[in-house]
Amino acid sequence: MTIKVFGHKSPDTDSTGSPLIWAWYLSEHRGQPAEAKLLGEPNTEAAFVLERWGFDKPEIISDVATGDKVVIVDTNNPAELPDAINDADIVQIIDHHKLTGGLETKGPIDITIKPLACTATIMHNLMGDNAAKMPENIKGAMLSCILSDTLEFRSPTTTEQDKALAEELAADLGISISDYAADLFAAKSDVSAFSDAELIRMDSKEYEVSGTKFRVSVLETTAPNIPLDRKASLMETMKTVAAEDGVDEVLLFVVDILKEEATLLVPNDTVKTVAEKSFGATVTGDSVVLPGIMSRKKQIIPALTL
Repeated sequence: MTIKVFGHKSPDTDSTGSPLIWAWYLSEHRGQPAEAKLLGEPNTEAAFVLERWGFDKPEIISDVATGDKVVIVDTNNPAELPDAINDADIVQIIDHHKLTGGLETKGPIDITIKPLACTATIMHNLMGDNAAKMPENIKGAMLSCILSDTLEFRSPTTTEQDKALAEELAADLGISISDYAADLFAAKSDVSAFSDAELIRMDSKEYEVSGTKFRVSVLETTAPNIPLDRKASLMETMKTVAAEDGVDEVLLFVVDILKEEATLLVPNDTVKTVAEKSFGATVTGDSVVLPGIMSRKKQIIPALTL
């Protein structure tokens, strides 16, 4: 049976590239036929990576069937996975997020969760000597994942291992990290064609804090004026998205990659309380700038307080 390899819903570059990387490794070096899948349309940066390195877009699936063999990458949170995930035969998990709980397996499985910035870096470690056999497009996907997840080493999640691997891959590929990262971030920032609801859901995860369910959305961009010029309509749409998605509030952070800061939209008193208690911010309007805030995983989610 062919193994399905996929990451989280609202796939970013790591959740698009890492399934391709691991499906290649399983098929070519473990003798286990595997295919990369997506749980939604890739974001603009991930779509750029697919085209840049000559990949066909993986099939988009909405659910899994009982007994499907699956490898889960870049998440271990059931809320970010197909509804029937516990009916599937989960054979492996490779991730770099906190352990959420709620997944059930048919038997003992191989789980690797490491405090690195990128799932692809963990995969490189797991490949051992076979990593040297990666073709150019797999190396390109791996480099893309690392630069995306580290925001070109600006994110506090970045480790020396992530950085050293990125530099090694870029040298092998003969490309400039700064130039390629600029291309990635330009693609990530090109969001003018998306609706407000699409922007809110583009890179978002659900988390519960003291009984309140949040959809925590992040827009990483080198052109923050594009989404911030739509602040009023975005805040109105946040109410609709919260109702449709069964959460109490949407938190939308617009991360300015170059200035290394985030702007949190503040549509109501609940979000104002979150901003003040979580980040020590003083809120005087419908948004607040949070200097140095870059990472949802390391700086935003752990800080959330009501």
